[in-house]
Amino acid sequence: MTHPDPAIGRRGLLATLGATALGGVSTRPAHAAHAAQAAQAAQAAQAAPANLPLTAQTTEGPYYLDVAQVRQDVTEGLEGVPLDVRFTVCDTAGKPLPRLRVDLWHCDAQGRYSGFAGQGDDRAGGFEGKTFLRGSQFTGREGTAAFTTVYPGWYAGRTTHIHMKVLNGARAVLTSQFFLPDALSEFLYTQVSLYKRARVRDTLNSVDGIALRAGDTVLGAVREERQRYVATLALVVDPAANPVVDRPPRSGGMPPSGAMPGMPSPGAASGMPPPSATGMPPGTQGMPMGGGPGPMRPRALEGAARIKALVPPRAAG
Repeated sequence: MTHPDPAIGRRGLLATLGATALGGVSTRPAHAAHAAQAAQAAQAAQAAPANLPLTAQTTEGPYYLDVAQVRQDVTEGLEGVPLDVRFTVCDTAGKPLPRLRVDLWHCDAQGRYSGFAGQGDDRAGGFEGKTFLRGSQFTGREGTAAFTTVYPGWYAGRTTHIHMKVLNGARAVLTSQFFLPDALSEFLYTQVSLYKRARVRDTLNSVDGIALRAGDTVLGAVREERQRYVATLALVVDPAANPVVDRPPRSGGMPPSGAMPGMPSPGAASGMPPPSATGMPPGTQGMPMGGGPGPMRPRALEGAARIKALVPPRAAG
């Protein structure tokens, strides 16, 4: 019986196999090589990322302020359920966009915005000169911008949301809002004392006109980490865009249709359909969006109907 020469070893064996394989390739017909190249090209084309949809523009709302504070922690010591918000900003090809400014702002646990009077259910809250829950970050090399904040509360006529704006220099390329899971919001609002209110939240994601018009591109993903929640959202923008910003008046709130003298409607500003085309339930159009009670509030769902609206239906089959 012949034994292999131990001097060849593992390296020699691999080299021998490699030479054999290369010899096999060199004797393949030319048409076979071309076919293999075509197959590789087809696979590469299939692997190439398709164009991503732009993140939907929404109304700026009446409570935006440029507080000129670049900071990650926007809480200013405010109490609330800890929440980290992490954005990734990219173009439609998925390329990260560094050095863009991202602004974030939202209400506190009781639905009140800093910087404005007339806040809260009784419109008695005066927060002029305050800057809590507002701030800016510049995206890094990977297009990321992160904020440390608290879970937002709610106010009449709106579902739970966080506002954001992306600026390229002085030009806003995206003004939008993103929306948090209804079931999580419901739990916090009913079980955490800081968030509890005398009345039930009247508007859910499924009936909020702004959320319905914006669609899936503004639904944030939320996960639980140690002692905090983390909300993530990819913001897909055109860095050369110059969209019209829907900026409603600050006094008296705003109707979701944006039908104010001299102001464009959200549809005109963002290309979204008018409220009548969104499937909004009757009675929700014209409800106040400014952060306090008003003459036209949607009726809060109760009992089994509320549970059905809060929990996604089980997939058929």
